[in-house]
Amino acid sequence: MMKQESAETLGLQALGWLLGQDELLPQFLSATGAAPDDLRRLAAQPEFLGAVLDFLLMDDSMVLAFAEAAGVPPELPYQARQLLPGGAGPHWT
Repeated sequence: MMKQESAETLGLQALGWLLGQDELLPQFLSATGAAPDDLRRLAAQPEFLGAVLDFLLMDDSMVLAFAEAAGVPPELPYQARQLLPGGAGPHWT
């Protein structure tokens, strides 16, 4: 089972991947309200890493591209998101 530390590491990997995506990075910055100069500081905050994963999870093609680049199963970003602040969504059962 994944732990919060592993979830944070995956969030950092996703942030690094987004930084290399010229077409997605401006959208990510706009969606989060972050400035490029703030990213190093924000990357240390589990809440921000949750926002990184939230952005990634908005589009299946982004999830698949990240998972392939990172060499992780495509369901891992969702699992990681559940462990970061704000990730435990409602259970509809």
